[in-house]
Amino acid sequence: MKLAVPKETNDNESRVALTPGIVKSLVEAGFECNVEKGAGLNSYFDDKDYSDAGATMIDTATALYADADVVLKINAPNAEEIKSMKSGSVLISFMFAATTPDVVDACVANEISSFSMDAIPRISKAQSMDALSSQSNLAGYKSVILAANSLGKVFPLLMTAAGTLKPSRVVIMGAGVAGLQALATAKRLGAIVEVSDIRPEVKEQIESLGGKFIEVDSDDEVETEGGYVKEVSAEYLKKQAEAVALRVAEADIVITTALIPGRKAPMLISEDMVKSMRFGSVILDMAVASGGNCELSEINQTVIKHGVTIIGESNLPALLPLNASELYAKNISTLLKYLADKDGFKWEMDEEITKGSLITHKGEKVHPTVLPKKEEAVPEPAKEPAPTADTDQDGGEAAPAPVKEPAEKADTDQSNGESQPEKPAQAPEGDQSGGEEAEPEKPAETPEDDQSNGEAEPEKPAETPEDDQSGGEETKREDQN
Repeated sequence: MKLAVPKETNDNESRVALTPGIVKSLVEAGFECNVEKGAGLNSYFDDKDYSDAGATMIDTATALYADADVVLKINAPNAEEIKSMKSGSVLISFMFAATTPDVVDACVANEISSFSMDAIPRISKAQSMDALSSQSNLAGYKSVILAANSLGKVFPLLMTAAGTLKPSRVVIMGAGVAGLQALATAKRLGAIVEVSDIRPEVKEQIESLGGKFIEVDSDDEVETEGGYVKEVSAEYLKKQAEAVALRVAEADIVITTALIPGRKAPMLISEDMVKSMRFGSVILDMAVASGGNCELSEINQTVIKHGVTIIGESNLPALLPLNASELYAKNISTLLKYLADKDGFKWEMDEEITKGSLITHKGEKVHPTVLPKKEEAVPEPAKEPAPTADTDQDGGEAAPAPVKEPAEKADTDQSNGESQPEKPAQAPEGDQSGGEEAEPEKPAETPEDDQSNGEAEPEKPAETPEDDQSGGEETKREDQN
C-alpha cells in the first residue's frame, strides 16, 4: 500500500504525521511511503532525512493525494483536500467528527474511509495508539512553562541574604493527562500546587505527584463512565465552585484543562473570579479552542484583563513539534499496522478498535456520533383513537398516560439511543425530555402518576385523569379520547 504524508496546512501547526524513523520502520514492513516536500521542516526533519529513510518525496499535495491508498495527517483535511484523494482510499487523522460535519460529509461524498485518532477507545491494548493522551501530556508540560514565563515571580521558595522569596501558588482545574503533567511540572519547579477535579477517585493520583486535592464536602456521589463524568448534582457543582473560587483568588497561576468530547468546554472561571485574583497573576486556558474554560480568554491571544494575564494558546503540542511529531508518528503507525498490512486493510468491523475509530466507510457514515438521528414517527389519523403512554424523561422512566384501551408499543426514537413511544392524534401529551420506554397500562378508576422517585405507576381510566409528569408536581390533563 502507498502511504501519503502531506504538509499540514492549518494555522499554528508545526507537527508532521510521520517522522523519518517511523517511515523507515514502515518501509521495512512493506509499505511504500510518499512524503510531500517540506512536510517535516517545521518539526526539524529535513527532506533528506525522509529520503534516507526510504520515502519518496513528492512536489505537491495534489500529486501526493492522487496516488495514495492511505493518507496520514495530524489535522483533518479540508473539503478541497478530500476531493483530491482518490475514491476508496483511507484517511487517518484527528477528525473530531461530532463537531466537523463538513469533513465527514466530504468523506462520504468521495467514498473515503476515515479513521479518527481522537475516537480510539481508551482500552489497554490501544494505549500505544492513544494520540489524545500523548499530545495532552506535552500540552500539560508546555502550559506550565508558558505561564511561568508570563509570571513576574519565581516558582520555588528561595532564601537569600536579601530575604526569603515565597513559592508561587498554582491551581490546576482538571486532573486528566494534561492536568497531571502540569501538576508534575509545576511541582518540579518548586510551586505549591492544588488541583480541582469533579472525580474524587483522582485524589490519590494528585497526592502521589505532590499536589493537594481540592475536596468538596458533600454526600453526593459523582457518576463516571469511561473516565468522563456522566452525572453530578447541581448542589455538588455549587459547592465545588465555591471551594475553587477561594483557591483561585489566592493563586499566582491558574491552568484550566476541562474538556467535554463533542461539546463546548465548561465555563469554570467567570469574570468576577478574574477580578478577585492578584494583580499580575496568570491564567492559561487549555480549552480555548473548544470555547474556553475562562470567560475572558481569547483564542490564540494573550490578553490582560483586570490586571491578570490570560493566555489562550489553542495548539500547545505544536509548540513542541519535534517531540509531538515523534509521539504522534508512533501512535498513528501502531494503529495502521494494527488495522492493515502491506497488502491492505483487514476491515474487521466488529473489532473494538476498528468499530470505535472508523467514522465513514464506503460512502456511508458508520460511527454513532455521526449517524443521522431518526425523527419520531407520526401515526396516521384513525377513526377510533388508540392513545399510547406518554413518556416522562426527567426521572429516567416513563409515565403512562390515561387511556380507555391499552396502547401498542411505539416505534423507536433514536435521538438518544433509547425507545420512545409515538404520539397518535389527540393523545394526551407528556414530558419528553429524554428517558426509557413506558410501562404497560392497567385499567382502574382514579389514575395518578407518582414520579417522585423516578418510576412509573400504572394508570387506570377515569373521567378526569391526571398525569404527574414533572418529577413531583401534578399536572391535570383532560382525556381527549
